[in-house]
Amino acid sequence: MSNRRLVLPQFPTAPLEYDVRYMAEVVRSFSVFLQQFKNPGDARHTALTLTNLQENDFNLEIGAVFQVDGDLKIVLTYKPHPVGVLGTGSAGSVTVSTP
Repeated sequence: MSNRRLVLPQFPTAPLEYDVRYMAEVVRSFSVFLQQFKNPGDARHTALTLTNLQENDFNLEIGAVFQVDGDLKIVLTYKPHPVGVLGTGSAGSVTVSTP
């Protein structure tokens, strides 16, 4: 259970027959609930342990965390961390001769 101290919306008691105002109140209460649920809220911790962190940002949402070589990283839209980037190259040739 969250300890975010949210004020949960009150859902009205259902009438015996369909009532437009009742349905509007249910929709409003449910909308309030969804807004609160989707908002992550503030957090402050004195200790935090993250286990089994992914080693790249593949399939992670913006703002998610992952680790690269023990460094904690945050997924940003403008800074990709592609998986398996490796490159080699060559230019010309070198001949070594000994006297």
